Amino acid sequence: MKALQVDVAVVGSGTAGLVAYRAAKAAGASVAIVESGVYGSTCARVGCMPSKLLIAASEAAHAAETAQGFGVHVDGIRVNGREVMARVRSERDRFVDFVVRDLERFPHTDRIQGHARFVDDHTLTVDDHTRIVAKTVVIATGSRVSYPESFKKLGERLIVNDDVFDWEDLPESVAVLGPGVIGLELGQALHRLGVRVVVLGRGGRVGPIADPEIRAYSIAMFNQEFTLEPDAHIVDMRREDNRVLIRRVTADGTEKAEYFGYVLAATGRIPNIEGIDIEKTSLELDSNGMPLFDSETAQTRNASGRSPIFIAGDASNFIPLLHEAADEGRIAGENAARCASGKPVARGLRRAPLGVVFTDPQIAIVGGGWLALQQGSFAVGQVSFEDQGRSRILFKNKGLLNVYADIASGRLLGAEMIAPAGEHLAHLLAWALQNKMTISQMLEMPFYHPVIEEGLRTALKDLDAKLRAKQSSVIKAA
Repeated sequence: MKALQVDVAVVGSGTAGLVAYRAAKAAGASVAIVESGVYGSTCARVGCMPSKLLIAASEAAHAAETAQGFGVHVDGIRVNGREVMARVRSERDRFVDFVVRDLERFPHTDRIQGHARFVDDHTLTVDDHTRIVAKTVVIATGSRVSYPESFKKLGERLIVNDDVFDWEDLPESVAVLGPGVIGLELGQALHRLGVRVVVLGRGGRVGPIADPEIRAYSIAMFNQEFTLEPDAHIVDMRREDNRVLIRRVTADGTEKAEYFGYVLAATGRIPNIEGIDIEKTSLELDSNGMPLFDSETAQTRNASGRSPIFIAGDASNFIPLLHEAADEGRIAGENAARCASGKPVARGLRRAPLGVVFTDPQIAIVGGGWLALQQGSFAVGQVSFEDQGRSRILFKNKGLLNVYADIASGRLLGAEMIAPAGEHLAHLLAWALQNKMTISQMLEMPFYHPVIEEGLRTALKDLDAKLRAKQSSVIKAA
């Protein structure tokens, strides 16, 4: 078995792993990066990039179908599923190739192919060919799709989002189980491309939305386009030849039975921690077997409090988003290098929380959203986009935005929305949040006319008025 000694060993070559490798190298450390599968991140292969390609195709189809609202009539609209999926696969492969080419620029001696397992805190074995002794280790093993064991009885009629992007043609029908980010994005996109779709959930969850008003609006809006039942009661689900029969009880108490060509399990992802023998380390683990760690330093915990192991990206299950994975990879790589050289770890920059779901309208959460506010005193400003000027001009006048602020200080706390151009509105709000702006300061910023951002200004004005009223009542009470 080949023996290798390095300052830092990085396990995993996804977004977090690649950034951790570069950060540790930039700090002057010797680094080995280990990958057990194919190179290329989850985002590039089966996540954010191919899903946006499918969504882009669906938006083109939807634009043609709704053009008559402008008095523009497009006759003979036809979606060629093979051409749609050919472009998705081709462009997906281009994105993956960019990632792979970047990784292949790393020195060959730094790249180890195989499955890494811990022997102890400082030692890894890679298959049966390499033994790595490292001063520090970064776990960046990513995540994998998770679904109930009972789903396996559906055989090849059961698919996950990874499988969708290898399709050569679009199917006739799909039942999407799980109205989370993946389920909503793919469900709506497939519907707009002519696939018969139902999206079924359990417990009422809709994407990352927690604000009851935004959730209720979203459910009603999506149901104008396709079937979304966020708290479906499935009585039976079974495979019959090349179809899946799903029987469920609807909200009005009636039973409905439908056949589908496929069931898309969009029930979540879990960290790839199993199989690396983490139990052989000194790390403290939670009830799910996950390492305890400091999100500001990416350092895991052991009895001494100074573990030589760091964790980043989806493997940490902290905030499974690409930009967060990149930040975590940078923090983990820099601190792993510092720790390897005997220096104390440092807190890294953690940005204002920001999440976007690429439905139409887009869902966005800023600052942890409604759930993050339940321990404090806050006011809510609101705008509907149904009568907002620019939204009506664009024939995209659907959506609702709630903005939150602290009553005492007037500072922005966050927002939840389903809104046209939600990705842009959310960025403005996240920047303001990170800069600790008050609502009155935000209203001093420029707003052009006519733009969708004027809707944000309307919500901020509503919020500012409520803050002033509440603050005034507090003063009078005193």
